[in-house]
Amino acid sequence: MSFYPLHYLPSGHVIIIPEDDCDRLVDSLLVTSYAEEFCVALDFDEDFIIQMMEAGFLIMSAEFKEPGVEEKAPFYLLLPKLHLTRSTLFFSDLHIKKSIIRFLPRYELHVDRDFDCILDACVETHGSDWLTPPLVEMLKRLHRKKGIRTKPVSFGVYRDGELKAGEIGIVMGRVYTSYSGYCRENNAGTVQMILMAQWLSETGFAFLDFGMPLDYKTNLGARNIDPPSFVELFRSSRD
Repeated sequence: MSFYPLHYLPSGHVIIIPEDDCDRLVDSLLVTSYAEEFCVALDFDEDFIIQMMEAGFLIMSAEFKEPGVEEKAPFYLLLPKLHLTRSTLFFSDLHIKKSIIRFLPRYELHVDRDFDCILDACVETHGSDWLTPPLVEMLKRLHRKKGIRTKPVSFGVYRDGELKAGEIGIVMGRVYTSYSGYCRENNAGTVQMILMAQWLSETGFAFLDFGMPLDYKTNLGARNIDPPSFVELFRSSRD
C-alpha cells in the first residue's frame, strides 16, 4: 500500500479536503503516529462530513474570530477528531451497578424521537464550544435526509411521558458513536446509556463507540483501546 500524502498547517495539524480519500488518510495518520487528536477541515459539505465520519472521525467544530475585529462575522472550522485513546463498550462487558437496577423500569427508551429537541438540549447544557451553530444545523439536516446509511440519531428516556435524558450520535453500519448527552434528573443519564446499550446489542450493533475515555464510561464496562485497534474494529463493523 503506497503512502497517502498528508498536508500540514503551520500549527502542525493535518488539513483534510473533500478530495481526500479519508480511509487512506487515516492509514497515513496511524503510520506516522500523528500526535494530535484533531485534524482541520474547512468545508461543511454534507457528503464530505459523512466521508470523514465513515473513516472513524468524530466531527467537532470551533468558532474563530479575528482579534480586535468585533463587527466581523465569526468563522467556523471543522475539527475531525481521531482519539489517541478510544473508549469502546462491548455489550458483553456492560456493567450495571446494583444501585441503578431499581431505576431502569421507571423509564422508557425511545430511539430517534425528538432529535432536534435533544440536540438543542445538549447545546443548552454544554454550550456551543464544539457544537457550533453550523455543525448543529448540519446534523439536523443529515438527520432529516433520507436514504443514507450514515446519519445522526437520538436516544431519549421518558418518565410519565416526559423526556428526562437523551443523547445524539452517529450510526455507521453496525457502529454507533456517541456525541453528546444531557439529563434533567438524577440517575436518568445513566439509565439512558444502559437502556441504549441494551437496545444496540439487541438490534445487532457490534459495539458502542464512546469516544473520549471518562470514568463514568469505564464504570459501565467500556475499555480504552488504541487508534490502530479501533480503526481495525471500526472498519470491520461499519460495513
